[in-house]
Amino acid sequence: MAKQCVKIRVEGRVQGVFFRKHTQQRAVQLGLTGYAKNMQDGAVEVIACGEDAALEQLASFVCQGPPGSQVLSADTLIFDYQSYSGFEIL
Repeated sequence: MAKQCVKIRVEGRVQGVFFRKHTQQRAVQLGLTGYAKNMQDGAVEVIACGEDAALEQLASFVCQGPPGSQVLSADTLIFDYQSYSGFEIL
C-alpha cells in the first residue's frame, strides 16, 4: 500500500476545545504519525503520514472536528512520505 503525508490547515473554533488531543487519539488509532500544532492565528496545523485509507479517515474526522469545535475550513496539501516517530501535540 502507498504511504504519503498530508498537511491540513484547520480554521474555525479549533483552539481551546481539545482539537489537537482528539486528532492525536484518532491518528494513533489509525496508525498514523505526525503532529497537531496550534498556530498563532488561531488555526491548527495537522501533519499526518501513513497509508492512504487511514489518511482519508483522519481528514474526514478533522473536517468535522470533535465535540465543542466548529470547523470553518480545512485546506489539505498532499506531499511525499516522511518518517515521524509517533503522533505528537506541539
